[in-house]
Amino acid sequence: MSDATTTDLYEVTMAMSYLREGMTAPATFSLFVRDLPPERGFLVTAGLESALDHLSGFHVGPEDVDAFAAALHRPRRDLEPLLGLEFTGRVRAVPEGRVVLAGEPLLEVTAPLPEAQLVETYLLNQLTHQTAVASKAARCALAAAGRPLVDFSLRRTHGPQAGFQAARLGALAGFAGTSNVAAATALGIPAVGTMAHSYVEAFASEEDAFRAFARAHPGPVTLLVDTYDTEEGVRAAARVLCDPDLAARGPGSAVRLDSGDLGELAVRARSVLDHAGLPGVRIVVSGGLDEYAVDDLVRSGAPIDTYAVGTRVGVAADAPYLDSAYKMVEYDGRPVMKLSSAKVTAPGAKQVFRRRGCADVLGLADEEPPDDAVALLETVMRNGRRTRGPSTLDECRARCADDMAELPSSARRIRAPVAPRAAPSERLTGLTAQVRHRVENMVAARRPVPG
Repeated sequence: MSDATTTDLYEVTMAMSYLREGMTAPATFSLFVRDLPPERGFLVTAGLESALDHLSGFHVGPEDVDAFAAALHRPRRDLEPLLGLEFTGRVRAVPEGRVVLAGEPLLEVTAPLPEAQLVETYLLNQLTHQTAVASKAARCALAAAGRPLVDFSLRRTHGPQAGFQAARLGALAGFAGTSNVAAATALGIPAVGTMAHSYVEAFASEEDAFRAFARAHPGPVTLLVDTYDTEEGVRAAARVLCDPDLAARGPGSAVRLDSGDLGELAVRARSVLDHAGLPGVRIVVSGGLDEYAVDDLVRSGAPIDTYAVGTRVGVAADAPYLDSAYKMVEYDGRPVMKLSSAKVTAPGAKQVFRRRGCADVLGLADEEPPDDAVALLETVMRNGRRTRGPSTLDECRARCADDMAELPSSARRIRAPVAPRAAPSERLTGLTAQVRHRVENMVAARRPVPG
């Protein structure tokens, strides 16, 4: 089976019905996040490259038809109209790494209705997960205030693919390295690593472990010093790093703190290292860190050089999902909208117009940009084919850095007040006059007449 089966069953049943009814006119679907998670002032869009790879290779083959028929308990002949279906549509999207806000389309698909429907699940899966993790990583970068961050998330992400994506998204947000060997190799990210407590426990003493580790590695080493007593571990590390026979390992080396009061322990470790004549040995901290912990440590003035973030960032622990949606906004030239309570959508293909400071306005795709504004969504696929090559990691990283620098201080706060959910009428204030007029007219036309 191909990736065509990476879908929800209801999409297959709808596509079948559309084909049966001859409903193959172009439809436009908008993928967006309704509301930001608590304490989030922005999102960093990611997952587009994965989505475009999927669309470029999308094809319903014989094995896919067999799988659909088996899942639906239907004769194969009922599903055969789907055979050979490919994605032939157009995609407009916000490039990876850019800051986006609630209600703004990350991506819009315009394609024959069955095609646009069948790709919904994969697009939502990739953009939702990767945007959530990229946004978490970007907040860590804000909290670190210029201090290096490294990704240690692979052991606890939801599978190797998610771990690879977390390493890439950390690099996109400005992380300095990753412990993920596959990601470091494939993406050109600096590989970073240290030792585990089990390594220390395997030797008769911490110092024996540190000396063996230093002998095995010709370059700078990072020694884990809190297996037993942290201060004694730092002293043992200092003796090893001061050994003339191991002097080459000193410059660039570090000690790592992984538990306890990291701020207080960092102060003590710094004192021990400086007293031993090792002011250049860095202090790395890890152990359940995220942007909140990093922010606290930075604000406390703790002498920490590098933050290794893992589990909480790799799974976006405090906001592991986004309230994302993939909604039809136009079919066969006819704008459509959803009127469900608290889930009203704006009709028509959209564009996001951005002014300085990420002051965004949501407009129609064919509107002219307001003065001093730029359009965020770009055409990235036409007739089912990419309009240009994939963005490089460096390009995505540069976009993220530029947009993060433009964020207002209210959006950059790590602990921001939780904003109440906006009422539908309040949501109209972020729309251009043309969109607002279209929404109001369509709502009025569909509102039941009092009897």
